[in-house]
Amino acid sequence: MAHDAQLYPADRIARAQKAAAEAGLDALLISPGPDLRYLTGYQALPLERLTCLVAPANGDPFLVVPLLEQPAAEASPVGGLGLEIVGWRETEDPYALVAGRLPVGPEGRVGVDNHMWAEKVLAFRAALPGVEQALAGEVLGALRMRKSAAEVAALREAGAAIDAVHAAVGQWLRPGRTEREVGRDIADAILAAGHETVDFVIVGSGPNGASPHHELSDRVIGAGEPVVVDIGGTMPSGYCSDSTRNYCVGEAPAEYLRAFGILLAAQTAQCESVRPGITAEQLDAVGRDLITEAGYGDRFIHRTGHGIGLETHEEPYIVSGSARPLEPGMAFSIEPGIYLPGRFGARIEDIAVCTEDGGDRLNLTPRDLVRLDG
Repeated sequence: MAHDAQLYPADRIARAQKAAAEAGLDALLISPGPDLRYLTGYQALPLERLTCLVAPANGDPFLVVPLLEQPAAEASPVGGLGLEIVGWRETEDPYALVAGRLPVGPEGRVGVDNHMWAEKVLAFRAALPGVEQALAGEVLGALRMRKSAAEVAALREAGAAIDAVHAAVGQWLRPGRTEREVGRDIADAILAAGHETVDFVIVGSGPNGASPHHELSDRVIGAGEPVVVDIGGTMPSGYCSDSTRNYCVGEAPAEYLRAFGILLAAQTAQCESVRPGITAEQLDAVGRDLITEAGYGDRFIHRTGHGIGLETHEEPYIVSGSARPLEPGMAFSIEPGIYLPGRFGARIEDIAVCTEDGGDRLNLTPRDLVRLDG
């Protein structure tokens, strides 16, 4: 696994400042969340008290933290960046502190991170009257979606960890158990495989598989029922896993097997079509057209996929209407699905990375329907 200095290089803030200047922003205001971790390696606690990286387009960046959080900030990777850390006391107004140090005129523009709490956005609006607020994600998204070799290595490690869980699902998935019971075992295995947190566990049995984001229920799994298992977590590196496989105890219904065969062909074709220059909507169409030709077009009800990195869902999105060309280093899911309400559903998901001359799949467990003995 890559060292943190490779995963979170010290030049990222400077690159973000340059990109902000090019986008016509006077500064970036980044509160705790994936953008702050991307820029500094610091996984700060999201508290009601303001922690904020202030990165002027021109000038030295600094990190504003509550005084009681200053030791944690100094002990984090921020301590090795040579960044000024400004602690504020309980009786101080941190928004006024930032406003007083920011070289932004009354008609300036600042980028606030996409996940900043509304109360903080509004407090900055009050402290910087007349200053326009834009989304920092419009600047940082372009940086974050092109993964470095170290980031790809972190995603590969995450992919191998979630693959290990899928390889063991047969130990827990059997008739007579509830989705929740199976899900609890899977969640334990996600942590045991090396993840720091469990982000989601979907066990959609029978008709519940037709709800793409079903998660878990007390429904008892029956013999001959297809089960969609979509799972993911976050590794200590901060990078995420996400993979979906399909299981059945005993023999699945004939129409399910037909639909699954079409889905497998579509997902395989999409994975094989990843290359620089293909657009997001073209990649979406590769699978969607096959599914539509087979008569299930109206049963593929979501986009083909989402980018992945420090968040499970981030840019780029593989969706109709996006003319974004894929570039080397972009990482995203390929997860077409077919859903028949009240009956069953199926989805196959791998994380793929666009390379210099094609694509690289990071999930390597078999994509076929996994038939389990009852």
